[in-house]
Amino acid sequence: MNQERFLTKEKVLANRTKQKRRQNTVYILLYIASFLAVAILFLILGYIFVNGIGEISWEFLTDSVKDAGREGGILPVIINTLYFVGLGLLFSAPLSILAAIYMTEYSRQGLLIKIIRYFTTNLAGIPSIIFGLFGFMFFNKMFGWGYSLIGGAATVAVVILPTLIRTSEEAIMTVPAGYKEGSLALGATKWQTMRKVVIPAASPGIINGIILGMGRIIGETAALLFTLGSGTTLVKGLFDSARSLALHLYVMVKEVSVSKAYGTALVLIVIVLILNLIAGAFGKRINRYKENL
Repeated sequence: MNQERFLTKEKVLANRTKQKRRQNTVYILLYIASFLAVAILFLILGYIFVNGIGEISWEFLTDSVKDAGREGGILPVIINTLYFVGLGLLFSAPLSILAAIYMTEYSRQGLLIKIIRYFTTNLAGIPSIIFGLFGFMFFNKMFGWGYSLIGGAATVAVVILPTLIRTSEEAIMTVPAGYKEGSLALGATKWQTMRKVVIPAASPGIINGIILGMGRIIGETAALLFTLGSGTTLVKGLFDSARSLALHLYVMVKEVSVSKAYGTALVLIVIVLILNLIAGAFGKRINRYKENL
């Protein structure tokens, strides 16, 4: 009997040793994967910085594009990019939030909503060049907008709309049911509950989705070849042709100078980081505001 207990104890200890070894192996693999992911990111950023910092100068940041980008700077392209990003988010963010509210709170969760969610998820994986072709035929041709700032912004709004809808939906669904029930019990209408309780509570997730969409807009190129145009001067209206930084980078690599492209890429990365920091600070400010209520 004692021998059986001793053997059982040995088996338990052996199993624990095996489990500990497996756990340590998994930890090591996770550590290696995390290290490689971060190392690759910093390798890319470092490579762009080393090759692009020599092109950065006051003239490069403040002058207009000259001789198709061989001379001068990229200031109009930077400003046009900010206009373009703002207009794209203005088109897509309110529409996506309203769609997410309807799909999560007002619609019946039946077959139709499942089909809409299925196609929304799949639309996010369609190559952006397809959206560019759609924007060219729909906005440029049917609406008569031509190669313009508004045509490009409307196209990228369609590109990021599925992503924003899904992230907004997920953010709204994570709000505890008790928040809604408490608001309704106090006499608030459903819309008042959505506007003053649910949306503020879901705002961090919604803002994270908008940040992802903003990054997609800034880095978009394929969809803009057919819609935005290639104007290098500062736009004076919504129907002027423009060029985003990502599109300018593509043109530099293809037609002008790879070294100039590195400088543009470095500016593009810095702008993305700054916009993400601003959006993150805005989200934290909203959280503090909610905590003080």
